[in-house]
Amino acid sequence: MDTLLSADSAAAGALPGATTDMRRLRLAALDDNIARIHTQIAAADLERQAKGKRIDPGWFHRAKTALRHLQRERAELLATTPAAATRKATLKDAIIEVVRREHDDASWAAVLNEAHRLTAGEG
Repeated sequence: MDTLLSADSAAAGALPGATTDMRRLRLAALDDNIARIHTQIAAADLERQAKGKRIDPGWFHRAKTALRHLQRERAELLATTPAAATRKATLKDAIIEVVRREHDDASWAAVLNEAHRLTAGEG
Protein backbone atom coordinates (compact mmCIF):
# COMPACT_ATOMS: atom_id res chain seq x y z
CA MET A 1 0.00 0.00 0.00
CA ASP A 2 2.67 2.50 -0.94
CA THR A 3 0.64 4.30 -3.56
CA LEU A 4 -1.17 7.41 -2.50
CA LEU A 5 -2.43 10.23 -4.62
CA SER A 6 0.19 12.82 -5.27
CA ALA A 7 -0.01 16.20 -3.61
CA ASP A 8 -0.25 17.70 -7.11
CA SER A 9 -3.61 16.02 -7.71
CA ALA A 10 -4.96 17.47 -4.48
CA ALA A 11 -3.53 20.91 -5.15
CA ALA A 12 -4.97 21.23 -8.64
CA GLY A 13 -8.24 22.74 -7.43
CA ALA A 14 -10.79 24.62 -9.47
CA LEU A 15 -10.38 28.37 -9.78
CA PRO A 16 -12.93 30.62 -8.06
CA GLY A 17 -14.24 31.90 -11.41
CA ALA A 18 -14.42 28.46 -12.99
CA THR A 19 -17.37 27.50 -15.12
CA THR A 20 -20.00 25.09 -13.91
CA ASP A 21 -18.64 22.36 -16.20
CA MET A 22 -15.12 22.85 -14.81
CA ARG A 23 -16.48 22.65 -11.27
CA ARG A 24 -18.40 19.46 -12.08
CA LEU A 25 -15.28 17.87 -13.58
CA ARG A 26 -13.19 18.84 -10.54
CA LEU A 27 -15.88 17.53 -8.20
CA ALA A 28 -15.95 14.21 -10.08
CA ALA A 29 -12.15 13.98 -9.89
CA LEU A 30 -12.20 14.71 -6.15
CA ASP A 31 -14.87 12.05 -5.61
CA ASP A 32 -12.79 9.53 -7.55
CA ASN A 33 -9.65 10.34 -5.56
CA ILE A 34 -11.53 10.13 -2.25
CA ALA A 35 -12.94 6.74 -3.25
CA ARG A 36 -9.46 5.50 -4.21
CA ILE A 37 -8.03 6.41 -0.83
CA HIS A 38 -10.96 4.77 0.98
CA THR A 39 -10.35 1.64 -1.11
CA GLN A 40 -6.62 1.65 -0.30
CA ILE A 41 -7.32 2.01 3.42
CA ALA A 42 -9.89 -0.80 3.31
CA ALA A 43 -7.49 -3.06 1.39
CA ALA A 44 -4.74 -2.39 3.93
CA ASP A 45 -7.14 -3.21 6.75
CA LEU A 46 -8.21 -6.46 5.07
CA GLU A 47 -4.56 -7.42 4.60
CA ARG A 48 -3.91 -6.59 8.24
CA GLN A 49 -6.77 -8.84 9.33
CA ALA A 50 -5.85 -11.70 6.98
CA LYS A 51 -2.12 -11.77 7.62
CA GLY A 52 -2.02 -10.43 11.15
CA LYS A 53 0.35 -7.66 10.06
CA ARG A 54 0.23 -4.06 11.21
CA ILE A 55 -0.63 -1.23 8.85
CA ASP A 56 2.37 1.03 8.33
CA PRO A 57 1.55 4.00 10.60
CA GLY A 58 3.38 6.48 8.35
CA TRP A 59 1.44 5.34 5.30
CA PHE A 60 -1.83 5.35 7.21
CA HIS A 61 -1.20 8.89 8.46
CA ARG A 62 -0.41 10.08 4.90
CA ALA A 63 -3.54 8.39 3.56
CA LYS A 64 -5.80 9.94 6.20
CA THR A 65 -4.18 13.36 5.70
CA ALA A 66 -4.66 13.19 1.93
CA LEU A 67 -8.26 12.14 2.50
CA ARG A 68 -8.90 15.10 4.81
CA HIS A 69 -7.39 17.53 2.30
CA LEU A 70 -9.48 16.16 -0.57
CA GLN A 71 -12.65 16.23 1.53
CA ARG A 72 -11.95 19.81 2.58
CA GLU A 73 -11.35 20.85 -1.03
CA ARG A 74 -14.60 19.14 -2.04
CA ALA A 75 -16.52 20.96 0.70
CA GLU A 76 -14.98 24.32 -0.31
CA LEU A 77 -15.84 23.69 -3.96
CA LEU A 78 -19.44 22.91 -3.07
CA ALA A 79 -19.63 25.92 -0.76
CA THR A 80 -18.40 28.30 -3.45
CA THR A 81 -20.62 26.93 -6.22
CA PRO A 82 -23.10 29.68 -6.91
CA ALA A 83 -26.59 28.47 -6.02
CA ALA A 84 -27.99 30.90 -8.58
CA ALA A 85 -26.07 29.12 -11.36
CA THR A 86 -27.58 25.81 -10.32
CA ARG A 87 -31.08 27.29 -10.22
CA LYS A 88 -30.50 28.99 -13.57
CA ALA A 89 -29.36 25.73 -15.19
CA THR A 90 -32.39 23.91 -13.77
CA LEU A 91 -34.68 26.64 -15.09
CA LYS A 92 -33.05 26.45 -18.54
CA ASP A 93 -33.53 22.68 -18.60
CA ALA A 94 -37.20 23.07 -17.67
CA ILE A 95 -37.75 25.75 -20.34
CA ILE A 96 -36.14 23.53 -22.97
CA GLU A 97 -38.38 20.65 -21.94
CA VAL A 98 -41.54 22.78 -22.15
CA VAL A 99 -40.61 24.37 -25.48
CA ARG A 100 -39.51 21.05 -26.99
CA ARG A 101 -42.97 19.57 -26.33
CA GLU A 102 -44.56 22.44 -28.29
CA HIS A 103 -42.51 21.94 -31.49
CA ASP A 104 -42.22 19.31 -34.18
CA ASP A 105 -38.76 18.32 -35.42
CA ALA A 106 -38.56 21.01 -38.11
CA SER A 107 -39.65 23.90 -35.87
CA TRP A 108 -37.41 22.61 -33.04
CA ALA A 109 -34.47 22.68 -35.46
CA ALA A 110 -35.37 26.29 -36.30
CA VAL A 111 -35.44 27.16 -32.58
CA LEU A 112 -32.02 25.56 -32.08
CA ASN A 113 -30.58 27.36 -35.11
CA GLU A 114 -31.81 30.70 -33.77
CA ALA A 115 -30.37 29.94 -30.33
CA HIS A 116 -27.00 29.02 -31.86
CA ARG A 117 -27.08 32.22 -33.90
CA LEU A 118 -27.75 34.30 -30.77
CA THR A 119 -24.98 32.61 -28.77
CA ALA A 120 -22.54 33.17 -31.63
CA GLY A 121 -23.19 36.90 -31.29
CA GLU A 122 -24.98 37.27 -34.60
CA GLY A 123 -28.16 38.59 -33.05
